[in-house]
Amino acid sequence: MEVAELEATARQIRIADLKTVFAAGAGHIGGELSAIDILTTLYFHTLRVDPSEPELPTRDRFILSKGHTACALYTTLAFRGFIDKTDLSTFLQPHSALNGHPNRMKVPGVETNTGALGHGLPIGVGMAKAAKLSNQDWRVFVLCGDGELQEGSNWEAAMAAAQFKLDNLVLIVDHNGLQQGASVAETNDLAPLAEKFSAFGWATATVDGHNISQLRDELDSQSVTQNQPKCVVANTQKGRGISFMQDRAEWHHKVPNQEQFEQALQELQVTT
Repeated sequence: MEVAELEATARQIRIADLKTVFAAGAGHIGGELSAIDILTTLYFHTLRVDPSEPELPTRDRFILSKGHTACALYTTLAFRGFIDKTDLSTFLQPHSALNGHPNRMKVPGVETNTGALGHGLPIGVGMAKAAKLSNQDWRVFVLCGDGELQEGSNWEAAMAAAQFKLDNLVLIVDHNGLQQGASVAETNDLAPLAEKFSAFGWATATVDGHNISQLRDELDSQSVTQNQPKCVVANTQKGRGISFMQDRAEWHHKVPNQEQFEQALQELQVTT
């Protein structure tokens, strides 16, 4: 897809995510909206995946480490063809495959169960090492939240990735600056992120996480630095695209009422 097509797809995924969370009466919409441009770029440009063969051995792997934003992943998978779009109406319903956190045993395209924060990168390191040991060229992408990096397991994994020279591993940090209840800086300031990963032996890049052209360039295989894992710090906005949600910590898991829902739809340039 060209950039304009990717941007249009991201907008449609945002709309679907909003509708799904509103219908379910629960979700983590703020962090979902901050990640959707990243997910769209991955699934519609970067990742070598085939929805008709989700277990294809040569596929690239993606791990949503910030598993509480599962609805954004489900909507992206639905638009990419891994699941039916009508399945989104079952989100969080009894016996639905679409739980509040991704489950690889229930949803095609989900590589590993996530939810407890700090697990995605360690698992990604294991996957990337497995590819190296078996002389395979598939790549591993992990998306984590910035607040999630307060978990020490990430830094142990970062050291291991550099030690093993895992240049087939990419960590994308959804750096919206907010976590549940407060800003990341107030809770446990992690800045400067790129410099910290550089000190751990990683190649790094900092991008506008809503600029699909920048994301595309930094996630492409041509941007790989030999023998170094890569960290892409994507500066984003929580609640991106909806004025009353943007950069507001309370929208970490708040659900819009009817009036807010209609305004949000209007702002995303769609009508009910």
